[in-house]
Amino acid sequence: MTEEEQFEVQNENPRDGEVLIQVSHVGKSFGGRPVLKDISFEVKAHETLGIIGVSGCGKSTLLRIISGLETPDVGEVHLSNPNYSLVFQYSALFDSLTVLENVAFSLLERPDGDYEKALGQGAQRRKKYSVAEIRDIVAEKLRMVGLEGIEDQYPNSLSGGMKKRVSFARAIVSNPRIILYDEPTAGLDPIASTVIEDYIRKLRDELNAASVVVTHQFSTINRTDRVILLHEGEVQWTGTPKELMSTDNAYAQQFAHASLKGPMALEQH
Repeated sequence: MTEEEQFEVQNENPRDGEVLIQVSHVGKSFGGRPVLKDISFEVKAHETLGIIGVSGCGKSTLLRIISGLETPDVGEVHLSNPNYSLVFQYSALFDSLTVLENVAFSLLERPDGDYEKALGQGAQRRKKYSVAEIRDIVAEKLRMVGLEGIEDQYPNSLSGGMKKRVSFARAIVSNPRIILYDEPTAGLDPIASTVIEDYIRKLRDELNAASVVVTHQFSTINRTDRVILLHEGEVQWTGTPKELMSTDNAYAQQFAHASLKGPMALEQH
């Protein structure tokens, strides 16, 4: 099967569900230069939206605004469910913490500022989980991403793909209804990328989550339900991955043809 033919694979239609992400007329400038202009869209439960476009078109800025890391100059973002998480482009694990401690990070407060000892000695100031419960939760999330029995390992002993999956486990430790991914397959080989892409869909299904994926990788785009194409900070086209290959929109055609040549072609465009 050629790469073009892969787009013929039908993605599941999103289940009818509530709108979990509402982006309304968002605009953002840096140093007087507009980066995003009047961006509006919504994402429903059990839907994966891909945000695509060439480097510098505003994809990551938009994701940061949705996640609350950036504030729009105009417009607003409404998340219907406060339980959301962000998977960073690179795993962003704490090298000095074990896999268990990395995944459990959001579940446990730092007792006396010494998080490293919290799980070993028990936390006097904890949230709503005991240490035993946290270990069970972490083990369950690691199983969901195909990593069992690595709780006591450190990030430097893991492959790039395994680190990415650990970051997924950390992101879903609180069962979020909204998951945001920033270039989730960046720096991974094709086999590892496929594993990560499959887990994005698996987590969407198991958590009935609304997912937003910033990417320019062909195979990742093909596993989304719908995409929006940004160009110079504006939404130039929206549709399904299959429609991306047949549209007569000039910007979408240009992006699709460049994507078949790989990431470097997109960077140079």
